[in-house]
Amino acid sequence: MGIIRPLDEHLANQIAAGEVVERPASVLKELIENAVDAGASRIDVAAEEGGLTLIRVADDGSGIQSDDVLLAFQRHATSKISSGKDLFQISTLGFRGEALPSIAAVAKVKCVSATDESGLGRVIEIEGGTLVTNRDTNAPKGTEMIVKDLFYNTPARLKYMKTIQTELGHLSDVVYRQALARPDIAFTFAHNGNNLLRTPGNGELRQVIAAIYGTSSAKAMVEVKQENPDYTIYGLTALPVETRANRNAVTVLINGRYVRSQAVVQPLMQAYHTLLPLHRYPLSVIHLKMHPTLVDVNVHPAKLEVRFSKENELRSFVEAAVKQALSSEAYIPSGAAIRSTKPNTWVQDQIRFQVPAEEVTQHESAASVQLEEPRIRESKPAYELDLTQIRDIAFSNEDITQPRERSNPTDRGGFSKDRIAPRNQQPADKIPEQVWKSAFAVPDFKPQAPSFPELGWIGQLHGTYIVAQNGSGLYLIDQHAAHERIHYEFYYDKFGRPEEASQELLLPVTLEFAPDESSVLRGRLAAFQSAGVYMEDFGGNTFIIRAVPHWFPSGDEAAVVREMAEWIIDERSVDLHVLREKAAIMCSCKASIKANQALTREAGEKLLERLGTCRQPYTCPHGRPIVVSFSTYELEKMFKRVKS
Repeated sequence: MGIIRPLDEHLANQIAAGEVVERPASVLKELIENAVDAGASRIDVAAEEGGLTLIRVADDGSGIQSDDVLLAFQRHATSKISSGKDLFQISTLGFRGEALPSIAAVAKVKCVSATDESGLGRVIEIEGGTLVTNRDTNAPKGTEMIVKDLFYNTPARLKYMKTIQTELGHLSDVVYRQALARPDIAFTFAHNGNNLLRTPGNGELRQVIAAIYGTSSAKAMVEVKQENPDYTIYGLTALPVETRANRNAVTVLINGRYVRSQAVVQPLMQAYHTLLPLHRYPLSVIHLKMHPTLVDVNVHPAKLEVRFSKENELRSFVEAAVKQALSSEAYIPSGAAIRSTKPNTWVQDQIRFQVPAEEVTQHESAASVQLEEPRIRESKPAYELDLTQIRDIAFSNEDITQPRERSNPTDRGGFSKDRIAPRNQQPADKIPEQVWKSAFAVPDFKPQAPSFPELGWIGQLHGTYIVAQNGSGLYLIDQHAAHERIHYEFYYDKFGRPEEASQELLLPVTLEFAPDESSVLRGRLAAFQSAGVYMEDFGGNTFIIRAVPHWFPSGDEAAVVREMAEWIIDERSVDLHVLREKAAIMCSCKASIKANQALTREAGEKLLERLGTCRQPYTCPHGRPIVVSFSTYELEKMFKRVKS
């Protein structure tokens, strides 16, 4: 006699519960999804002790027919699909028919449901997979599901539950995502008798966001709305002034289903590139509608992950749509708003426009300690620099914002990649020409930010911040961040035409690397050539730079190439689009004026003028804000000239 045999129904349900019912939040997710599929316009959720002792979900949906109530608790019994073809065009949140029996196998479950307003319905009770009650009862239209004592019969599972507060956090996350997915449904959520959420159910997404994240956060968001033949995107995403420390506030909804999808989150974050500081993330609620055949939702036990049949097209669509939305608003944070955030988050120093002479030396020393940016040489110390001196540091004589063109004895005019063939390697053919030209081409779509306000020069604070004004109020501009943005856009465009840029060095520069780094570089020299840098293996662990773009920051060529090399070594594979971005940021940082460099009025006004011509004048390439404003009204409030 064989040893393989089918499991009994009860044991099979307990095993299935291990996949479907991970924690109380898993139960709540399945119950809310059933309520949504039933066409509910109102869903009331209550929980006790993190959902371990009680989860209650009541809705006013279509209800379950009396003959079907018990059947709904049988494995793989469902009204949502009927054939294999339906799996490829799923339009409901639930479809497998395994959630209710899995829940009933590890908890005490009560279901009360009615399909009309007659007041007559059906109630069943199941404990640990065993039917206890099945009878008619009085009930309003809709369904009420009550789950008590979760995991009471599986103590090993109960042992691994986290604290009540942790489980409450997961419960809240489920309710919040579902409320964001369906702003047309009125949600309420209470825990241990405390009301935690109430949404109006009027279809206004911004009001749901306000109920969850707060009114100020909801106001600091812009609408995303675009469509093409395959996809429709709509939702709200935060301006760069409203950021979070993690990605938890990014909600992606595919045909009304909350999912975790890098195919959407990555292009969303790319749309914020250079707009957010490092390790900061936006608050975003993104709805994507598409034909069910374009997405496969049957790839994850909890249906939290999906596959797209046209992922590359979707990525491009999402990035372009979010960029377009962000380009419609200015990103000037209010200084008063920053001051009113959590205590000790940021302390504004006293604003002093006159620095006593005896404090100058001390101020210079403090500034030099704060500025630890990598550079090949130290900037010339300056507390008072005139326009000519500043141009000598980073500008051409003709244009305050342009890097100085190389015109020293180390240059030899134009460079052809065919003039020098690196030993033991082809010139630049490892990367096909059409590939690197495409990667470094200037993009057609350049969203233009709202026009930068016209500002009048007042002065400079601590040799670091430009102080300016207009009819709206007072502005503080970080001069290094502003100059960095100007240079970044200049270099980004220049790196879009690398074939025009290279200039042979009269005295080539050598760089040395560790043995393991050298072995990686030897296989990736073509990536440098695609950026206009011609470097070859010089033997041992030494590489020689033969040519660089003529607009590289003068004197910082070796430092820029080394930083490019370090990035290329660290990356598992070299993305030329990213290399172009990194190279532009490296050059912009090297070429820009630093803190503790005082400007003349002429230089400061020129800097503001050039900043105003940038495509995105509100953040530096690293995502830090360039300008902070204090409105006239905010200033008057500070001085008690007006009442709050």
